[in-house]
Amino acid sequence: MKKYIFILLASATLGLTSCSPFQVRSDYAETANFNSFKTYKIRIDDLKLNDIDKDRVLNELSRQLQSKGLQSGENPDLIINVKANHKKVTDINSSSPYGMWGWGGPFGWGVGMSRTWTSNYNEGALIVDLIDAKTNKLVWQGIGSGISVDSPKAKQRQIPEIMAEIMKNYPPQRK
Repeated sequence: MKKYIFILLASATLGLTSCSPFQVRSDYAETANFNSFKTYKIRIDDLKLNDIDKDRVLNELSRQLQSKGLQSGENPDLIINVKANHKKVTDINSSSPYGMWGWGGPFGWGVGMSRTWTSNYNEGALIVDLIDAKTNKLVWQGIGSGISVDSPKAKQRQIPEIMAEIMKNYPPQRK
């Protein structure tokens, strides 16, 4: 019996940890030779973040690029352009009970009432563009959204997580 409970708990834990709260996608130019890219330089012209979040994004991006075998350089193979944005999200939730309830079990007498509520929050996204420095053409783009912009503690944890999720798709696995 204990063995079955342990297996059930292990399965539930694995299921919970394998799901990402972020929506991440990427696209790439099929003609690009990703093996030829060895160096990069980050351009932050479009990175409109406060200094704390900017440092979080750039530090994690550099860490991820270096883990992929790329090195920072002044005459780079890739120009990395990072952008950030956010949008106001309104969630509308409602609950309506099924039928009648009350004395006498689930289908006894009583009246149910519908309830609707909304919640407003800001959701952030990061966009990473990798541009071939020789041709000045976009060769790879990663986009991740789902950052809780309104919570400083959440941003502190989520920015490195989402950058790792985005960069997991680089270099692309050709089909």
